[in-house]
Amino acid sequence: QVQLVESGGGLVQPGGSLRLSCAASGFTFNDSPMSWFRQAPGKARERVATIFSTSYTIYADSVKDRFTISRNSAEKTVYLQMNSLKPEDTAVYYCKTKYQLADYWGQGTQVTVSS
Repeated sequence: QVQLVESGGGLVQPGGSLRLSCAASGFTFNDSPMSWFRQAPGKARERVATIFSTSYTIYADSVKDRFTISRNSAEKTVYLQMNSLKPEDTAVYYCKTKYQLADYWGQGTQVTVSS
């Protein structure tokens, strides 16, 4: 079955960096779009970034020029490099894919940006 397992979250000071990882299994990783979403307390879940099988990427305006999404086909892993982190980036970050018309989510990893 499809599995997505996130890691790499934690506590970081404003201006710092983190790299999130999402290990994928159970589907054709190379052909599937991969996304990162986040959800802050009391707010709706929002898309952060998506990378397609062609490596084309899209980003939310709030993270452009700070975050970079990438994928490694050999490792079946998608990454989110987050730089210049701000307190408003604090959220649970989720990995998501769409496979055979269904959406699949990971369990999430907490990112807290605070001094």
